Order: sequence, then C-alpha cells, then structure tokens
Amino acid sequence: METPAPRPAPVPDTGRWTVPAGGDSTFDWEYDGGRERLLALYQRGKDRQWDAVRRIDWGLEVDPADPLGTPDEVLPLHGTKHWDRLGPADRQELRTHYAAWQFSQFLHGEQGAMVCSARIVQSAPDLDAKFYAATQTMDEARHVEIFSRFLTEKLTMSYPVNDSLRSLLDDTLRDSRWDLPYLGMQVLIEGLALAAFGLLRDTTTKPLPRLLLAYVMQDEARHVAFGRMALRDYYRQLSSTELAEREEFVIEGCRLMRGRLRGTEVLENFGVPRAAAARIAEEGSYLRLFRRTLFSRIAPCVKDIGLWSPEVQETFVDLCDGAAPATELDVLLRQDNEVAERLDAERFASEERARAEEVSAMITLGGAP
Repeated sequence: METPAPRPAPVPDTGRWTVPAGGDSTFDWEYDGGRERLLALYQRGKDRQWDAVRRIDWGLEVDPADPLGTPDEVLPLHGTKHWDRLGPADRQELRTHYAAWQFSQFLHGEQGAMVCSARIVQSAPDLDAKFYAATQTMDEARHVEIFSRFLTEKLTMSYPVNDSLRSLLDDTLRDSRWDLPYLGMQVLIEGLALAAFGLLRDTTTKPLPRLLLAYVMQDEARHVAFGRMALRDYYRQLSSTELAEREEFVIEGCRLMRGRLRGTEVLENFGVPRAAAARIAEEGSYLRLFRRTLFSRIAPCVKDIGLWSPEVQETFVDLCDGAAPATELDVLLRQDNEVAERLDAERFASEERARAEEVSAMITLGGAP
C-alpha cells in the first residue's frame, strides 16, 4: 500500500503589510511630575523587564506529535464525522497544525501590540503615558521574540495572520484619534490575548508552552492596567456623542474578535469545506467556553472605563451566548502574576536542589579513600 503524501504546511504571509497611520505626533515639554499611578506603573514596567533567553529553559523538549498535551475535546473536529475519518497519524498532525495556528495568531497579535504601543509613545499627549508605553513596546518585542522562536524551533510551522485580527489592527492604526490605539490594543486585543493565553495555560500539560504563556501574561496584566488608567481619566471628559463613537468601535471590534480564534483555516487544510468548517467552529463546546472566557476579560474593563451603554451590554450578552460575565478583573490579573511567580519559584528551587546534590556528590567523592 502506498504511503500517503504528507499534508502541505501552511504558507505564511511574505513581505510586509503597510497601514497608513492617522494622527499626530505629540511632544510634551512639561517634564516635571505626572500622574502618580502611571509613574508607579512605569517604574514596575522597568523593574519587571526580563530576558527571554535566560528566564526560559529553551532546552525543554516539545513533542511534535502532541505539542500542547491538551485533550482531544479542545480540537474543533473532535466529535464530528470528520474526526472519525482521521487515522492516528492524521490526528497527531491535526494537533500540530492547531498548535501552530494558535501560536501564530498569538505571534501576529503581539507584533500588532508592539506597533500599537510604539504608536502610543508617538501620539499620547502626556509624558507619563509615553514613559509607560515605551516599556510596553519592549515587553511586546520580547513576546514576539518568544512566540517566533517557539514556532520556528519547536513547531517548525506557522500560519498567516487571521483576517479578523488584521481588520481590527487596520481600524486601530488608521484612526486619527490618539486614544484608539489604547482602546483597540490595551482593552480589546490585549483582553482577547489574556483570555486565550489563560485558557491554554491552564489546559496544556507541557512545561514549555505553559512557561511562555504564564510569563507573557504577567506582562500583559500591567498593560491592561495602563489602558484602564489612561482611558478612564480621558473618557470622563468626553461628550455623549464622543463616547457613543468609542462604544461603536468596541462593538465592532468585539464582533471581529469573536471570529478571530475559530481556526477554520486549519479545518480547511484537513479537507473540511469552508461552510462546514465555520459551522463546526461556531458550534463546538470548547469554542463556546472560550467565548465566555474571552469576554470575561474584556467586559469588566470596558465597563470600568465608562463605555457600558445598553447597546454595549447587549452586544456582550450576544457574543457570550448568554449573560455578560461579571468577573473581577483585578482578581484575574493578580492570579496571572501569582502563576508566573510560582513557576519561577518551582524552577529555581529545582535548580537549587540540583546544585546542592551536585555539591554533596563532589564532597562525598572527595572524601572517598
């Protein structure tokens, strides 16, 4: 019997994507003082810089046949007739493709965050906001480095940027209003990232992807806090008409993001027709759970910054397949930080034990007759 040819790997985007950015570059010549909370966040941003080469153990192995160690139920095809048609080798390949697709979208989103945070440095009217955004730009560069290395060295495969993410980035960068990069990136795209990272961090059984996600989420908690502070202060000054314009941006952005992490591109690559792929992704139990989790990160932040009109609330109820979540965002962000700190403590304790055992062995060896 002939061995079937391997499925072709997805072809990533090549070249560059250029978005004409609106808005002005703003200089602030008032160098004395600033908002105490933002300056404190800037200090934490400086204190929390870390090196991805040193903090992460890149020697950890990743099984190409099961990169994430998540149960079959998280794969959209599971439980469908298409799943039943796949043999063991095809199912392993599906896991690899789906992991590559997920981390590719994480990578593309982090590059978008890097560009948007640099744009905030350029356009924010206040120097304290520029200070913090500069530290965030470095954070996002590190996240791009991490996800790119994971895809290149461990999965050796990547997928192009999802159309929904591309559209939201385009809308965010083209708008001339200085606060839109905050709203599009700090609240919507970062909120989406935290939800996706958190769900995968808590379901993967593999140490390397869990470390990557936990450490990135520790940075993202500061980024969300930055957006909340800056926008809450600014939106208190806006008219009802101006607020309604931002609320419409939130509604459209959330609808775009609902389709961002479906993974229909992967299903089509495994022979599922486009219409069927969209239906499977929409109806899958895991995707329904993800949608509720996704907006549990975004809804409290939108409410906190003052964009919680009846229209926005109805949108969240629709997108969450039920009641809008009433999650305490501060609790989630503290938990994200604690997970990363705990992983660091476990790793360093393990290294200390290994060093102690090595020293003990050398002492014993030296004392032998």
